[in-house]
Amino acid sequence: MAFPIHRARRLRMSPTIRHMVRETALTPHDFILPLFVVGGSDAGTKKPIKSMPGCYHVSPDVAAQMAQEAHSVGIPGIILFGLPVRKDPYGSRAWADDGAVQRATREIKAAQPEICVICDTCLCEYTDHGHCGVLKDCTVDNDATLELLAKTAVSQARAGADMVAPSDMMDGRVAAIRRALDENGFINKPIMSYAAKYASSFYGPFREAAECAPSFGDRRGYQMDPGNAREAIREVALDIEEGADIVIVKPALPYLDIIKITRDTFSVPVAGYQVSGEYAQIKGAAAIGLVDEISNMMESLTSIKRAGADMIITYFAVDAAKVLAHQMMNNGYCGKPAELG
Repeated sequence: MAFPIHRARRLRMSPTIRHMVRETALTPHDFILPLFVVGGSDAGTKKPIKSMPGCYHVSPDVAAQMAQEAHSVGIPGIILFGLPVRKDPYGSRAWADDGAVQRATREIKAAQPEICVICDTCLCEYTDHGHCGVLKDCTVDNDATLELLAKTAVSQARAGADMVAPSDMMDGRVAAIRRALDENGFINKPIMSYAAKYASSFYGPFREAAECAPSFGDRRGYQMDPGNAREAIREVALDIEEGADIVIVKPALPYLDIIKITRDTFSVPVAGYQVSGEYAQIKGAAAIGLVDEISNMMESLTSIKRAGADMIITYFAVDAAKVLAHQMMNNGYCGKPAELG
């Protein structure tokens, strides 16, 4: 035979056939949109974040408007990060009933009850030293921090959060939060745990956005070493054993192998967090003409889902949802929707 009978290109010869045989397909329902809410801000506040083009510091009322927009394009959930009016060594504004996240949760649920409001449950945005817990001799005191994280989760649940998401990487925090939620009548409130959160250089823009860079040292004493994979499986297993309902791998793109291992090993839903550095690199490269933003955005998100993520936390959520809607209207054509300019 002059040529093999099998020609893989046969199934690539037209957009329609390529669409028919595509193994991994994104939908807006895959996305969760992060929002940064500022405490004590004037109504209508929407201040651009320099390090993350297209993202903003917003007041609770604007957060509610953005949640409504997200819901209108098919996005099922948002995750809230708070910037308090003041900080202290304990991060006490994290569990304040009138805190930024608590106020935004109430406004969002009043404006758009159907959207899932997830609250990031950590202290780093609220402590004056920028670490994720209480300090003792310049080191985060793991066990003393658990009580404060539990108080924060209960406060968020009382405000109407549909889900809490501990991101601190303290040992035993899922169990402490689960116990506190149950004792306060929130037995049906899910925990989305940042189970495999790496000490990553890709968090840089977020630390500006959330004003939470450590004032000294770093977070390598509690976040994971980038070289470790087996440790991630142990961390995920521990969080599931303690009561986590959903687990997050963070960051997503540099740790697609961890998403894949997690998906293959455990039966709980898995989320991948496309972090600020991943987002900012695409935005920055596109701004100077090195890459096409839409193509890079969609390819990166597809890779996270292909690795096994059931949901993707991404700052691209609204733009990606609009691209998907445009593609659907144009038979898979991957152009740019008019509203994206």
